Amino acid sequence: MSQPPNRKPFRKPSRNGPPQKGWRPRPHIAAPQLAHDGPPLIFGFHAVEAALANPRRRIKAAFCTENAENKLATHLAERQVDVTRVTPRDLDTRLGSDTVHQGALLEVDDLDELSFKQIAREAAGRPLLILDQVTDPHNVGAILRSAAVFGAAGVVMTRRHSPPLSGVLAKAASGALELLPIVRVQNLARTLDDLKVQGFVIAGLDGTADARIEDMDWPPLVALVLGAEGKGLRELTGQTCDRLVRISTDGALASLNVSNAAAVALHTAARARFSRAT
Repeated sequence: MSQPPNRKPFRKPSRNGPPQKGWRPRPHIAAPQLAHDGPPLIFGFHAVEAALANPRRRIKAAFCTENAENKLATHLAERQVDVTRVTPRDLDTRLGSDTVHQGALLEVDDLDELSFKQIAREAAGRPLLILDQVTDPHNVGAILRSAAVFGAAGVVMTRRHSPPLSGVLAKAASGALELLPIVRVQNLARTLDDLKVQGFVIAGLDGTADARIEDMDWPPLVALVLGAEGKGLRELTGQTCDRLVRISTDGALASLNVSNAAAVALHTAARARFSRAT
C-alpha cells in the first residue's frame, strides 16, 4: 500500500533485541499547553479536519497517530503539511489524559479577526448571535456548532471573559470554528448600540421576561443576546436590548443551559426566516 504523502519514515522497534534500522524514538512532546503557553492548539478529528480544509487557517505543525494520519491523508497532502507520528499516549501526555483528541493535534495561528460591521452588512436576514461573557469553552463550542447548523450570520463575543478560540472550544465546535464568522469586541454595550444604528433589533434572552421568543415578531435584522452561565445578561446589556424574551418551558426544570438555549433560539429564528421565504 502506498505511503501517505509527506510522512516521515517510521518503523516500530522489534519486541526482541535492539531497534530496527531506520527506527527513530518518538519525538518528545512538551507538557500540556492548553491555556496560553505556546501556539493555539486544535485537536479532535472533526476540528482538525475542518482546520486543514480552511485555507484561512495557518498550520504550524501536525501530530497524528497512524490511524488519524491515514484518515486525514488527503487534507494533509493538499496543505503540504509534514506530520510527526505520535502515539495516543504522547498526545495524552501533552493534552491531559482526559482530553478526547482522537489521535490528531495541530499547532496553528489564530484566524485573522473580522470586523463586526462587515458581518452585520452581510447578515442578509440571518440572526447575529451575541455572547455576553460566556466563559465555558464547552458551551461556547456547542453554541458555535448550533450557530453554524441554523445559519447564523456570525457570533460576537466579548474580548475579555471569553475562552480562547482553540483547544476545548474548537473540539466542542466540531469544525464550526472554521466555518462561522466570529468577532471579539471590547465594549459590548457600544457594539449593540452600533448594531441598532445599522437597523438591527436587539433581543436579549432572559428567563424572567414576560414576552416569549415563540411569539416574537422577527424583523429582517435581529441580534440575539445570551448571558453568562448562571448570571445571565449583565444589567447594562439587558438595558441596552430593545426587548427581552424568554424560552417557554413546561417541565420540572425552569431553565436551560446556555448552549441549549442558543440552539432553541436559533431554531426559532430559522423557522421564522423560512416562513417569510415561503
